[in-house]
Amino acid sequence: MKQTNGQQIISLFEQWAPKSLAVEGDSIGLQIGTLNKSVSKVLVTLDVNSKVVKEAIEQQCELIIAHHPPIFRGMKHMRTDLPQGSLIEQLIKHDIAVYAAHTNLDIATGGVNDLLANALQLENVKILEQTTAEKLMKLAVFTPKESTEQVRIALGNVGAGQIGDYGNCSFTSDGEGRFKPSLSADPYIGKANELAIVAEDKVEVVFPASIKNRILRALLTVHPYEEPAYDLFILETEINEKGLGRIGTLPTPVRLSEYAQTVKKQLHVPFVRVVGELDKLVQKVAVLGGDGNKYIQTAKRAGADVFITGDMYFHVAQDAEAMDLAVIDPGHHMEQIMKDGVTDYMNAACIEKKLACTFIPSKLSTEPFQFI
Repeated sequence: MKQTNGQQIISLFEQWAPKSLAVEGDSIGLQIGTLNKSVSKVLVTLDVNSKVVKEAIEQQCELIIAHHPPIFRGMKHMRTDLPQGSLIEQLIKHDIAVYAAHTNLDIATGGVNDLLANALQLENVKILEQTTAEKLMKLAVFTPKESTEQVRIALGNVGAGQIGDYGNCSFTSDGEGRFKPSLSADPYIGKANELAIVAEDKVEVVFPASIKNRILRALLTVHPYEEPAYDLFILETEINEKGLGRIGTLPTPVRLSEYAQTVKKQLHVPFVRVVGELDKLVQKVAVLGGDGNKYIQTAKRAGADVFITGDMYFHVAQDAEAMDLAVIDPGHHMEQIMKDGVTDYMNAACIEKKLACTFIPSKLSTEPFQFI
């Protein structure tokens, strides 16, 4: 196993939950300390409070990955005689860095909302509210016939031609190419100042817009022409849709009261609040980790029978009741599911990359409420 540093660990994490997924204005990324140091043990937590910091110190962790950012709004001071300043002081004294992954981890494939959907036994799961998507692009390149195969292979090796579950997809048509090299040119085919007519193929492939530069580098590296002729098109087709929340179905309809008990058990919470007729049958379920108050209309439009989210406001609950949308509110702390999810994912990723770093979930509850 290879020793690693914080930069490598976070780079690996961001391959899963890149910052670009986060909603605008979200406070994410490195918040305290430095990643430019050796990291062998990482604590995963929902929140960072004084008890969690003590746990990280006792466990000799060099890095904390938290879902809820400890610095969410701009700080006007850092007084060590106040709770937030004291917490930051302890982290700096013990050289423990804190990295926050909030809505980017909510949105990521396999992230918080997928973990919730899996725990709630949902099938046919889809995104509830799309936040990002990527355009497809098409490359059409003209190549001499003897070079067509090597061009196709090179483009496929860097990700061109991936359509759903099918890779290395391309289309080839043949024709004649005409060009006249200038006196200063160094042509692969033809002579300077003479019109050349060449049997060529036109190779067409599609690819995500985000890898355009990689595609062009591969093309220019392998293409035999001094100046290859190619066209690039932006397509209307979108791929890699990402978003907040999930919606899916239960295998069979169940009573709202029964499913509320399932939610309570599966999310390991001490109670749930329920809006709606307890005898109502529900099957289509929307779920959104954290505070989902502003998404009740989204859940209703998507056809949900019940919406599972935290921190439901009184008047929003009344609105949901009026539109016949049942709600199960397990509280904001239901997002604790991310501790084991991130731990399992990152430990597997470190083993695959042969990195000597271990992730551990915080064993503490950061739920501020007590229930009597």
